[in-house]
Amino acid sequence: MKRLPNIVFILADDLGYGDLSCYGQTRFTTPNIDRIANEGMKFVQSYSGNAVCAPSRSVLMTGLHPGHTPIRDNREAADKKEGQLPLPMGTVILPMLLQKLGYVCGAFGKWGLGGPDTHAAPLKMGISRFFGYNCQREAHNFYPPYLWDDDKKVPLNNPKFAAHQKLPEGADPENPGSYVSFTGKDYAPDTIMAQARQFIQDNKDKPFFCFVPTTVPHLALQIPDDSLTEFAGKFPEKPYPGGRSYLPHRTPRAAYAAMITRLDKEVGRLLALVAELGLDSDTIFVFTSDNGPLYDELGGTDTEFFNSARGLRGRKGSLYEGGIRVPTVVRWKGKIKPGSVSERVIGFEDWLPTLFELLEKRTSVKTDGISFAPTLLGNRQPERPFFYREFPGYGGQQLARIGEWKAVRQSLNKTAKNPNPVVKTELYNLKTDPNETTDVAVQNPQWIARLEKLLEEQHVPSKDFPLGVLDQPVGAPYSIGSSHRRR
Repeated sequence: MKRLPNIVFILADDLGYGDLSCYGQTRFTTPNIDRIANEGMKFVQSYSGNAVCAPSRSVLMTGLHPGHTPIRDNREAADKKEGQLPLPMGTVILPMLLQKLGYVCGAFGKWGLGGPDTHAAPLKMGISRFFGYNCQREAHNFYPPYLWDDDKKVPLNNPKFAAHQKLPEGADPENPGSYVSFTGKDYAPDTIMAQARQFIQDNKDKPFFCFVPTTVPHLALQIPDDSLTEFAGKFPEKPYPGGRSYLPHRTPRAAYAAMITRLDKEVGRLLALVAELGLDSDTIFVFTSDNGPLYDELGGTDTEFFNSARGLRGRKGSLYEGGIRVPTVVRWKGKIKPGSVSERVIGFEDWLPTLFELLEKRTSVKTDGISFAPTLLGNRQPERPFFYREFPGYGGQQLARIGEWKAVRQSLNKTAKNPNPVVKTELYNLKTDPNETTDVAVQNPQWIARLEKLLEEQHVPSKDFPLGVLDQPVGAPYSIGSSHRRR
């Protein structure tokens, strides 16, 4: 009987479109992730599920775009316990479908789709082995006092401390000793990746889905000294004393580069293990990111210095390209042509049908995704008919794209004191203006009309995640290309 291929799906956290050397990063290198691209396919128009963590994962797992998927923004559990708002009861997600095909499914990293005591905890959603953080909030600390081992807490050799604090008053920001209290002995990503490797080892004789939603390079900036020393003195530095959330760091640029470099080495270890087990030709490797990079200075980050968005407008939380266009590389030895590059527009909702087509299996689950398996296997595909995103944050945002034309509709100046916020639909031609610098809505009313129709059709209102003023019908009383007040 033909063996079903294994799937190793690595999901970085807040990694920008320009944060890999195969996408143009020059201040550090990512040779192992680059190897996936060099031995497989690199996508240059790949989009995350949404502009922040939980809703992006919801799109990936359900195959439903943000106008239909149940989780559309980050939100804490209603009871304020550990974990985020859970996926609704009865939601079917990718691991559950793979499990029915005989896959052993493991998740190693950050879950964020349902607290430990809910119906959407990992072990109740098709995951047979879980190790990591259940809660996004707890994942802000890379030296936590515990992690989840399946459904039980396992203590780590780390003191308990808050992941959001400043340097103590009077502490010398240039003295390494001032930062000792923000570290520990057990670096969570190392512990988590060791468990991912063990999972692969334990299940080498069965088809496995190894989902690795790592917390790197999400804040806080924390990294063991053996990685930090690789970048000692390489960049001009200004200590980050705290103040814009998360933890202080004496050399924040070096820390950011070191975190991604250490992740790259872990990817290399996964590649090496799969080859050592003789599974190289039987394993699909995917590496991507859940959204774009952070805005500068938050938590000490400097994404301008690293050109993390590669010149694209917007950052995490935005539906401009910099907030949602992400690096994506895929390798399947003997199946995907080495060194291939695709300009096909793909999104997280596409992964579910794509993987099923690669497995030569069918699923009756309804998705918004379009399989791009033909593209991966070197065959031509019709252009995607449209692409849609929405995000409730920052007053409400929507985008619709057809070909090179992209509309961004958002609520501006929305405050408690402003009951009539400004709503604007902008239009960009991504072929001639990939950085979205020039709104050409006024000059192209036919495209605005077509794309606004999509904005209305693809959004199904959610009581849990309303889009505010954008939940009102598209059209009058405002006109295209400029700001108008919604009445």
